[in-house]
Amino acid sequence: MKIVKNTESLEIRSFPATTTEEITEADSDLFFQVVSTDLEPWQVEQVITPSSVQVRQEALLAVHWHPEFVPMKHIRTRVDAMFPNREVELMIPTQHNVLMEWDGYSGVEVDCFSSGFNRKVQLLLHFTNDKVKDAGVLKSMLAHTFKYRSGQLFEFMHTITRPDEARIGKAARAVGADRDLIEFVRLNVAKIQRLLDDNWTDVPRLSVKNKLLRNWFDAMRPDLGDNTVDRVQAYLKAVKKLVKQDFDLSFFYRASEIIEEVRGLGGCIVIPHPEQFWPILLRDYDVDGIEVWNPQSQEYTEFLISVVNEQNERRSRDMLIFMGDDCHMGEKTKPADQQDKAKAAREIGLQPAWDDLSIRKKLIVNNISRRSIINEYKERLEG
Repeated sequence: MKIVKNTESLEIRSFPATTTEEITEADSDLFFQVVSTDLEPWQVEQVITPSSVQVRQEALLAVHWHPEFVPMKHIRTRVDAMFPNREVELMIPTQHNVLMEWDGYSGVEVDCFSSGFNRKVQLLLHFTNDKVKDAGVLKSMLAHTFKYRSGQLFEFMHTITRPDEARIGKAARAVGADRDLIEFVRLNVAKIQRLLDDNWTDVPRLSVKNKLLRNWFDAMRPDLGDNTVDRVQAYLKAVKKLVKQDFDLSFFYRASEIIEEVRGLGGCIVIPHPEQFWPILLRDYDVDGIEVWNPQSQEYTEFLISVVNEQNERRSRDMLIFMGDDCHMGEKTKPADQQDKAKAAREIGLQPAWDDLSIRKKLIVNNISRRSIINEYKERLEG
């Protein structure tokens, strides 16, 4: 995503007196900056420069991370700089609903439907490349599911521009949005809709998701100021939450259908985001492992490790323990003052819980470490 780098932010109190949906040249330029997946030199520099150097980490396990639109060559440069002394590694990208590969392995994070609990969940799917070379059915399932994010974007935009009075009113009350803000957002989103329609064949599909609206308004910070844009983003977030709550879950394949297809191909499955997806843990699905730690899910790590260790005593094949960094590389291409700080802090392969003393006590009991999981999971993937 190409964005003009901003070093200063002018604070203003009111919204511009925009009263028309007419597309200006400036609007068109902004649109193509926001949807672009090309990187400027300063963005490449940010991508290849890690936040820290982990000189003592010798094993690198990363099976939950999102390249987004960042070229793999730049990601490799960052990883090499961050973990200069690694001796063993297992890295598998897990783009949302898009199968991608890295050094002989392919992976994807797929959205699906847990019918027993009537909710959307996600699964991490991992393969050796040869096992998905001719996986036509799985690839068709992923292609269908990929449309979820673009479909939700259009519903998100329609909610704002029609407008859907019930959702708009509820979102506005939740964040204290006034009429001027609501109308300003409506006019801008209407422009985005028209620009998408007029330029559909030239827009990268990776850019057609809810983040498009957030990125559009973030790019206006130099003119509107941080306080104004933050108010807009709070309102957008409230509307998006309501849209996601009402999304028709029948769109997704059932988790059991995804698992069956993966097993038929000889692939492996990990459950991510444990605290978000408690129900899927209770279903006892046929999976290889669960994340017990994630930047968004840290509260129950020790409890989950204890549960897995206890249950493994009764299993013929161990449930493996993973920790997911959930790194989104696209966040690192934004100007520092426009980044989501929590998301930007995530790094591929950086999972501090492995080295936490109290957590390590529970892992050591069952001889679990990054190295042991790498070795065991490679055997399963290649079996």
